Amino acid sequence: MHPLHRRAFVFDAHCDTLAWTLPGPQQRDLRHWGQVGHLDLPRMEAGGINGQIFACFPGENNLTAAPTAAALRRLEGLYRLLEQAPDRLTLVRTATDLAGLSPDGPIGAVLGLEGAEALDGSLELLYTFFRLGVRVLGLAWNGRNAACDGVAVGDRYGLTPFGRDLVTACNELGIVLDVSHLNAAGIEDVLTLSAQPVIASHSLARAVFDHRRNLSDAQLRGIAAAGGVIGATFVAEFMAAAPDEATLDHLLAHIEHMLAVAGPAHVGLGSDYDGATICRGLESGEKYPVLTDAMLARGYPEDVICGILGENFRRVFVRVLPP
Repeated sequence: MHPLHRRAFVFDAHCDTLAWTLPGPQQRDLRHWGQVGHLDLPRMEAGGINGQIFACFPGENNLTAAPTAAALRRLEGLYRLLEQAPDRLTLVRTATDLAGLSPDGPIGAVLGLEGAEALDGSLELLYTFFRLGVRVLGLAWNGRNAACDGVAVGDRYGLTPFGRDLVTACNELGIVLDVSHLNAAGIEDVLTLSAQPVIASHSLARAVFDHRRNLSDAQLRGIAAAGGVIGATFVAEFMAAAPDEATLDHLLAHIEHMLAVAGPAHVGLGSDYDGATICRGLESGEKYPVLTDAMLARGYPEDVICGILGENFRRVFVRVLPP
């Protein structure tokens, strides 16, 4: 591991690893290096990851009839892990918690909801999830919910009245708004309404590869102008027409475009480990230092690399989270 990576603050803005905590034959003990999946505590430690957003995915309406319960089960999985490994993992609730994270550990866990389905159209449930530690709200997955439309629905509609209320409430509570998966009309509404910076936790650049989950240059500029950050994701499907051929070089092409369009203060990383097929070269969490080596080899300045690795996201979260 390069000394720069060792001393940098590394923050990954999205994983679906909590799915492995659900009871059933797929359940894993994330304290140990797994033979399946992409991420667990040993691989995070080997990869130098200091902060991680753990998504609580409630599922689209057609995937589960009980999205609130689905999200709560994942949340409980993280709480069990926190109890089992208190010296290795800590829950981030405040800006002070995040600012105090160190490469020496423990790893900071940030709880996120991936889709407003879990809120069941209720602001009261947003407040409840906030009390339980949720600090990121991804408004959409791919479909329609009470707040908005995802990218699979089209761009005819933006935020609903409930969605607009969510933006205001998240700003007031100190919850970071995440526009990955949100359709173009919804992203425009969020950028117009939010008084705080917003993030796209795991997206890429549509100008480099035209996929519905990737962001246009106008969206990249809009998120940057609002002070936010785009997490370049490792998802192979978003990089190339033949996902099995997607490599670290494809990811770097997206990062370089995002740096040119959004600026170096507005690019971060959001792997989507355990949620998708990952590009070759970054197949699981212990491979994170490979990305730092690649950026150094391409001549990226060290301050730019540190920003991408995590400092850009830390800046936004320190600003938005409760003190």
